[in-house]
Amino acid sequence: MAAMLQSFGVATASVAFSDHSTKLSGFSVHSLPALREGLEEEMDRDPRVCVMGEDVGHYGGSYKVTRGLAQKYGDLRVLDTPIAENSFTGMAVGAAMTGLRPIVEGMNMGFLLLAFNQISDNCGMLHYTSGGQFTIPTVIRGPGGVGRQLGAEHSQRLESYFQSIPGIQMVACSTPYNAKGLMKAAIRSENPVVLFEHVLLYNLKERIPDEEYVLNLEEAEMVRPGEHVTILTYSRMRYHVMQAAKTLVNKGYDPEVIDIRSLKPFDLYTIGNSVKKTHRVVIVEECMRTGGIGASLTAAINENFHDYLDAPIICLSSQDVPTPYAGTLEEWTVVQPPQIVAAVEQLCQ
Repeated sequence: MAAMLQSFGVATASVAFSDHSTKLSGFSVHSLPALREGLEEEMDRDPRVCVMGEDVGHYGGSYKVTRGLAQKYGDLRVLDTPIAENSFTGMAVGAAMTGLRPIVEGMNMGFLLLAFNQISDNCGMLHYTSGGQFTIPTVIRGPGGVGRQLGAEHSQRLESYFQSIPGIQMVACSTPYNAKGLMKAAIRSENPVVLFEHVLLYNLKERIPDEEYVLNLEEAEMVRPGEHVTILTYSRMRYHVMQAAKTLVNKGYDPEVIDIRSLKPFDLYTIGNSVKKTHRVVIVEECMRTGGIGASLTAAINENFHDYLDAPIICLSSQDVPTPYAGTLEEWTVVQPPQIVAAVEQLCQ
């Protein structure tokens, strides 16, 4: 994997990763303080880690992920910026080139479209275009996804926009446990990492270990082992899938559920082993159907595991429309559990 990433201009580094057998024996926290905890632990560990973005300082961030950090680390390590995403993202790239490890918070991931040039041409490519002279250990993170009536501009899923940029990695957290572990791993990575957080998952609560742990940025999570069909998902749709899985089990089906977590690169080892076992695949995403993560994942499975498939892959995605403000219409644009149940029933006939 390291050799493959290097061939695409991505730096590699040695990081110790936690095992999936880690017991959640610690205390219960929500996703939001889990992210803050991971960030704070890394800022304590490494004085090069700094945060920048709109209202990340004394206000504590738009969703309070950075609350209290400015008071602890000072205004230079937790830097409030003007409303100028292209400027402070470019500043983060320059800081990374000179040895710092910046974390850019997008107040909303949709706003980072204003910094697309900096993320693509600078963040993603400078390691390659400099002949390896520079690494860009930058984390770009923030809330996104379809919330509760946030309107079209604040309900965007930028995974599909960023996945084609050479040189960056993408991960999506879905639980407090993996939010903290992926945050820490992203900060320690020598590569630029885009960490997608979902606005509706900040209040999830889960027990996380007392001891330190760091997750693998390139590893999927087996959520539920099964035999009849592989369901691949990530972020908020993990919970729609698990809701559907309860119904499917009651109907006699045994679905295997995998949270892919790593959106780029895909963990084709875990995914492939599941496909070889179940021979059927349903992909469930909140991303848009055209050019989305599901489309790329469908192509990857067909290219690598076509001979193991007993039926065509079904990909359930959001509709290719701006997200409506009206709550009922908003729900209709996003995949719901009954659609997942119907897709599995169709595939397993």
